[in-house]
Amino acid sequence: MSYVDCKHLITEVKDEVLWISLNRPEAMNAFSDEMIEGLVKAIKKAEEDSAIRLSVITGSGKAFCAGGDIKAMEEKTGMFAGDSKELKERYQKGIQQIPLAIESVNKPIIAMVNGAAIGAGLDLACMCDIRVGSEYAKFGETFAKLALVPGDGGSYFLQRVVGFAKAMEMTLTGSIYNASQAKEMGLLNEVAEAEDLKSRVQVYIDAIKLTAPKAVAFGKAALKAAYHEELAPMLDTLSTYQGETQRTEDHFEAIKAFKEKRKPVWKGH
Repeated sequence: MSYVDCKHLITEVKDEVLWISLNRPEAMNAFSDEMIEGLVKAIKKAEEDSAIRLSVITGSGKAFCAGGDIKAMEEKTGMFAGDSKELKERYQKGIQQIPLAIESVNKPIIAMVNGAAIGAGLDLACMCDIRVGSEYAKFGETFAKLALVPGDGGSYFLQRVVGFAKAMEMTLTGSIYNASQAKEMGLLNEVAEAEDLKSRVQVYIDAIKLTAPKAVAFGKAALKAAYHEELAPMLDTLSTYQGETQRTEDHFEAIKAFKEKRKPVWKGH
């Protein structure tokens, strides 16, 4: 049974993980209005679902995500319909809801990059917390080659992942980078052989599931907040988080498990 009802997504919950597959393989999983709406719904729903620890986003077929649909751009249909004012509103109510949803949640999200991640597809990968890529994965911030800018919010996320200088290079040139180059620049945490991609992602899943849910959520929230705050308010935020986590049942279970040389059993509080 699908986690969310969306014809352009395949969603499944298995062993506390929400698996999301972008499902327009005939269009290299380019975004559609339906896909965007379903992805936002799945991300928000998983955040409130106590049965889910984390999510994995991947693509059906050979591509991860090609970004915007060239055919729809040419025909001025779907999210690309209307004049400049209408387009702005469509972006704000459509694809920009993806980064807003992802940035609002504190459960981990892994990008399993099985193939090309181009334009908004690359940006989606950058919005995730961990990126594991197939040896065949390719990446490009190619908006300028279509006389466009990253209207999905990619400028915000790309430099957080690869640094300002590399993000500037990628944005100005629209160059395509292979998996090994992506790993070298920090875009990928790991490159895996295609047949081993899912098993390598599972290693990260298993590692995350060994940690305390609330501590992970606060840890992720703290890292995101650190991008926007100066040291003093950041220290105040961290002391608040630590005050809460240090009085959770999971914290004392972790101490007990450490002393007893066993794996902790998390309750999420």
